[in-house]
Amino acid sequence: MKRTLSITGARTLKAEMHAMGERARVAAAVLREASTESKNNALLAASKAIRADKDKILAANANDMRAGEARGLSPALLDRLRLDGERIEAMAQSAAAVAALPDPVGRELARWMRPNGLDIARVATPIGVLAIIYESRPNVTADAGALCLKSGNAAILRGGSESAHSSAAIHAALIEGLRKASLPEAAIQIVPTIDRAAVGMIFAGLSGAVDLIVPRGGRSLVARVQAEARVPVLAHLEGICHTYVHARADLAKARALVLNAKMRRTGICGATETLLIDRSILSSHLVPILDDLALAGCEIRGDKEVCNAYPSAKPATEEDWRTEYLDAIIAVRVVDGVEEAIRHIATYGSQHTECIVTEDKAAAERFLFALDSAIVLHNASTQFADGGEFGMGAEIGIGTGKLHARGPVGVEQLTIFKYVVRGDGQTRA
Repeated sequence: MKRTLSITGARTLKAEMHAMGERARVAAAVLREASTESKNNALLAASKAIRADKDKILAANANDMRAGEARGLSPALLDRLRLDGERIEAMAQSAAAVAALPDPVGRELARWMRPNGLDIARVATPIGVLAIIYESRPNVTADAGALCLKSGNAAILRGGSESAHSSAAIHAALIEGLRKASLPEAAIQIVPTIDRAAVGMIFAGLSGAVDLIVPRGGRSLVARVQAEARVPVLAHLEGICHTYVHARADLAKARALVLNAKMRRTGICGATETLLIDRSILSSHLVPILDDLALAGCEIRGDKEVCNAYPSAKPATEEDWRTEYLDAIIAVRVVDGVEEAIRHIATYGSQHTECIVTEDKAAAERFLFALDSAIVLHNASTQFADGGEFGMGAEIGIGTGKLHARGPVGVEQLTIFKYVVRGDGQTRA
């Protein structure tokens, strides 16, 4: 693959990137006033184009897969990179689902009247220009483009070099949707180079064009963005997710939930990485749960009690409790009750997603309200940590910070607000 995909001639990378920022800023002004109908028409046309271009997208992905295998990408990374008919159909359905959502722009979030007669409203408005930086998952191209468009934001997309051909093919379908709806093509732009210098320019904000950066990828990518970006960042660093099997957990339910939470897709941020199990049910629950995981190909790393009860488990180290594996590996620890489970998660977790499996409602409520994670669940797989599963159509990522947005970031979370004040000649004393 060439170092640059489309930058040619005398134009420098810096000039092209800053021109991209300016085009995005102009497009954002158009999108801010775009009608719900035009945005929905673009999304539905893009959905149709994704289906029509399936063969082109698959061919582009095959190119990326061959290159990835030659580069020695891990099985987990190759799984995130791989597209098939089902995943392409899921992208098309996701774009249509975003179109079906209520328009988040212009929502009246609150309204009140002051004693002096001022009518004050807090109204949702687009953020502006969003730069989304992601790694191997080419479906992020479709999801991010759709969510930014519906929320009235212009998008600058920068996918990983390993998914460059796939992302370009998907982007072409999004552009087709914009054309059909007579919206500016610059509303969804993709960085036309794999040169890493372009990422540094995005971090600097492209001369003030970029309002928010959303990184979606591994720890090294997110850490770099958070360390180097000069504009606000919406991200989570890692997904160290926990499932806690409480003393009053139903065994059949616990087996199904743990297996799904870990092994449905190991390479996503909502996959359970640490299993906590109550000491009081060690003799009845541990072996069946771990047998299910082992049969599915999962490597088990346990504390001393787990290794004694399940000899094929490997001894866990302190680092295992802090690790996001994104692979078929799970760390298992014995705890004494819900309070110790809460302390473990508070100590080692990343405030992403945690689940308690129990038939004890009081214990469940204690767990749900004591933890400060973005998503907490009772008797449901951590793999539900997903905007589509939350009814948001899609997500641009999971926020674990304390400002603006937490949990799945969908169209509502990609808006900010302004205050609209209506008066009748009032002056301040």
